[in-house]
Amino acid sequence: MKKSEKPEELEKQQDKTSETEENVTGEQVSGEAGAETDQEMEEEEQAEEDKKEPTPEEKLAELQDRYLRLSAEFDNYRKRTLREKIDLQKSASEELLKALLPVADDFDRALQSVDEAKDIRAVKEGLRLIAGKFQTFLNQHGVKEIDARNNAFDTDLHEAISQIPAPDKKLKGKVVDVIQKGYFLNDKVLRHSKVVIGE
Repeated sequence: MKKSEKPEELEKQQDKTSETEENVTGEQVSGEAGAETDQEMEEEEQAEEDKKEPTPEEKLAELQDRYLRLSAEFDNYRKRTLREKIDLQKSASEELLKALLPVADDFDRALQSVDEAKDIRAVKEGLRLIAGKFQTFLNQHGVKEIDARNNAFDTDLHEAISQIPAPDKKLKGKVVDVIQKGYFLNDKVLRHSKVVIGE
């Protein structure tokens, strides 16, 4: 029986020895792993510090890159606004011409009826109606005639074509005749009146 107990005791001792070795080995491994982890953390901190302080060359490269991006963005903005402005002008003139087409149609009809018309008064009346319609169109778009006749000559509004002796003393230095009408566009001179001045 003693012989059978000894192998059991030996087995138990071997088990304890192997457990002890495993514990020692585990502690060594965890100690080594802890050392490795500490070393990795130090390396990461060093890398972060390196990232925080870029070299002057890196700073210059970053600034140049930022400058190029801003320059490209501004160039794109300038091109886009220019394109939008051109499109706006095209669409504005399109609307103006669409509104003018009915007047052109009236003129076409009047010209066709002139050859066939026997009543000259009807033709005159038709032309007056078309002229009235055209004047209404101009007023709706902010175009107004410059009132020049018998008013004092104003270089901001009038362009003198010639001078003639004034038919009346009151007309000296004033506009005697209008050769070509002038127009305002929303209180801005669109075209100066070409006038004759009395002297």
